[in-house]
Amino acid sequence: MFRRAQIFLAMVLVVAGCSGPGGDADGGERPSEAAGAASAADAEEENLDVWLERLEVGSRELYSARDAVVEAVGLKEGDWVADIGAGTGLYTVLFAERVGASGRVLAEDIEPLFLDLINQRAADLNVDNVTAVLGREDDVTLPKSSVDVVFIADTYHYFEDREAVMRSIYEALKPGGSLILVEFDITPGEQRADYKSHVRFGKAGVISEVEFIGFKFSDAPVVVGLDENYFIRFVKPAAP
Repeated sequence: MFRRAQIFLAMVLVVAGCSGPGGDADGGERPSEAAGAASAADAEEENLDVWLERLEVGSRELYSARDAVVEAVGLKEGDWVADIGAGTGLYTVLFAERVGASGRVLAEDIEPLFLDLINQRAADLNVDNVTAVLGREDDVTLPKSSVDVVFIADTYHYFEDREAVMRSIYEALKPGGSLILVEFDITPGEQRADYKSHVRFGKAGVISEVEFIGFKFSDAPVVVGLDENYFIRFVKPAAP
């Protein structure tokens, strides 16, 4: 998630850095400065389009298998769900439909521009049960015991401080709640394609790390359409 945000910001800053120097001595805005600000805004919109094209394409399993993934998550009407590293909000809006008016989706990301996109997307679709949440690199910044389900897709391997982030998620999840992870699977010695080069370890390593936090492994159902990714579910033990 942090690395994804770094790439995104770099794309924006390259264009924004081409704007003119500071304002006039009298405090007025130079024409070149105004043009630079407009260019930066245009760049943000264009780069959001780049991310939409990159993340929401049929060749990407998490997009093409989205309906099957949502079904496997098993949300109920009235659930509160956290979409961690929500990105473009693809799953956010799908979850919002599932949980209904009595439920809520907390769309968390550390990149404000993604949150702006999610807010706009929800508004365009007349979805009013979505709350955008600005997280930190070491904390998802959600209230304690606030959600029934936490969903993390293609994001876990980006966490720079996985233990800190997962402890904050553990605190945010209600006792008895579910944690869902969808990640690329790799095997030792595998010759990985470029798009999987950033994945650090396979399913067994992820399960070990997540259980260390206190979650209990529940199941790993087969989800139609997921071939390179695995879907695993953990639960937070109920309070004694």
